[in-house]
Amino acid sequence: MNRNRDRVSKMPSRKFADGEVVRGRWPGSSLYFEVEVLSHDSKSQLYTVKYKDGTELELKENDIKPLTSFRQRKSGSTSSSPSRRRGSRGSRGSRSRSRSRSPGRPRKSSRQSSRRSASASHHVDITEMRKEVLEVKLTPLVLKPFGNSITRYNGEPEHRERNAIPHKNTQEQFPLSQESSYISTQYSLRPRREEIKLKEIDSEEENIVMKGPTLSRTLEVTATQTKDLEFGGVPGVFLIMLGLPAFLFLLLLLCRQREPSLLNFPPPLPALYDLWEARVFGVYLLWFFVQALFYLLPIGKVVEGTPLTDGRRLKYRLNGFYAFLLTSAAIGACLFWGVELYYVYRHFLQLAVAALVFSVGLSVYLYVRALRVPRAELAPASSGNAIYDFFIGRELNPRIGTFDLKYFCELRPGLIGWVVINLVMLLAEMKLQNRATPSLAMVLVNSFQLLYVVDALWNEEAVLTTMDIIHDGFGFMLAFGDLVWVPFIYSFQAFYLVHHPNEVSWLAASLIIAVKLCGYVIFRCANAQKNAFRKNPTDPRLAHLKTIHTSTGKNLLVSGWWGFVRHPNYLGDLIMALAWSLPCGFNHILPYFYVIYFTALLVHREARDERQCRRKYGAAWAEYCRRVPYRILPGVY
Repeated sequence: MNRNRDRVSKMPSRKFADGEVVRGRWPGSSLYFEVEVLSHDSKSQLYTVKYKDGTELELKENDIKPLTSFRQRKSGSTSSSPSRRRGSRGSRGSRSRSRSRSPGRPRKSSRQSSRRSASASHHVDITEMRKEVLEVKLTPLVLKPFGNSITRYNGEPEHRERNAIPHKNTQEQFPLSQESSYISTQYSLRPRREEIKLKEIDSEEENIVMKGPTLSRTLEVTATQTKDLEFGGVPGVFLIMLGLPAFLFLLLLLCRQREPSLLNFPPPLPALYDLWEARVFGVYLLWFFVQALFYLLPIGKVVEGTPLTDGRRLKYRLNGFYAFLLTSAAIGACLFWGVELYYVYRHFLQLAVAALVFSVGLSVYLYVRALRVPRAELAPASSGNAIYDFFIGRELNPRIGTFDLKYFCELRPGLIGWVVINLVMLLAEMKLQNRATPSLAMVLVNSFQLLYVVDALWNEEAVLTTMDIIHDGFGFMLAFGDLVWVPFIYSFQAFYLVHHPNEVSWLAASLIIAVKLCGYVIFRCANAQKNAFRKNPTDPRLAHLKTIHTSTGKNLLVSGWWGFVRHPNYLGDLIMALAWSLPCGFNHILPYFYVIYFTALLVHREARDERQCRRKYGAAWAEYCRRVPYRILPGVY
């Protein structure tokens, strides 16, 4: 009978319906909370459930139990507690034998009746044990945030709760009442011996027939993957993949015109040989692999990234700033030996095409290799749709040995290449306009953007907590963005000034520098405040900051820079972007394209982060939004 029952249980079936209210086990404990079933994945046999505080998790079926399994003990129950059944070691009864089991009395039962009574008593013990483990009192323990490591949270900085909201210290008993507070507590069961024994009994019952290795009873909980496709879904990402490359080349062609005008759009298209040359593609490959060689150098410290779904932490070597210094030395040597860097300007469109072809080829490789990776290594943003996953990225951390492809492309070829292109444009301006020195406008653009890149490489560790690294996979979106969009669009102001010079007075330059410094201070101080807590939550310099505790054990900062707006680093970024465009003057909107694009990008990214945080933190995020109402620009948005 048991053998047939086990065979049936192995067949994939669904026990709980959508919308059903049940009890779900909390990760890492034996505590069950009331949850609502949202959906069921027939492939993985995992249920997506929602706790009362808004937290969504995926649970196995054996970690979910119906409400009828939890019955509160009646006050007049005659069953004794586990501690009473064991007896107190200091009491007299624990040292004397029961009268009915006196050694001088003969046994009346035969061996068969003994077996029956033992079986019956064993069954009663199991029943009593189940009731008592579920009815045991709980002592709440405050969850503490993680210490000296990079945490998984990608939104706001995390801080410990400092006497902002008191935690409960009262004892509770099943069934639990609904909590109105967003503060989470973790409970530990007191009679641990009964809990351990019950788990052993459950394991024995479920493995009566199975001859393989013992199944682990550890709760498997994975972060809930978002089911809603972003960027307009499959049609949206398809149009983006076709439209962005075409739009990039149209912008570059329009910028090369002496009198750029939207009325002359689209600009005349060049011949095919002006867009593709094998030698130029070889130059781009040389640049890419030289940066890869710098990445592999055993210099710089090694740090661990955020925890993956299986608990592992990947290791990353932080040597981006050293790669920048080596690249600068190589460029200086080229100038000293008379190498003509003007070649980059003359073949600028061809280099952009070469970068595009390489990024598409890399995206194809990434998607094909991701088809073989296990489910645990897929990105949370992946969906299962071929077109969407090709764009957003299917694999979270594609690596060739220890070479992390996504992390390498995030800061190296595109970001350092951006600085090199800016330098090439400065030299091209001097040559084409017969200048002995570069214009003040070109110097401002180069200086501002050089500071931005050096800051990013110096604080390279901060990229490990960005959405690009911990949420999005590595597909066309990041490959095209890192290798094509960043170097060829972010250098757009310098490219514009080569053909459209603009004289800037020292007074105007002073005002522009003030705008730049204002944005940089906001950007750097906000990120520094966030990173200071991640390294040392007990830092006395952070004692004045207020936080909100969340159900995940993490905290949301509601004072300081992060109490000013929800994304002060985005605000600083936008102010700096405006300062980059101001040296180009106001004769055309083209140099301000970056500001317009970057505003749209950050607003969209903020909306993505908002949805994820609301889903993850529930009522705590609602309270945070109430106390910090503005997202990026105070008083406006």
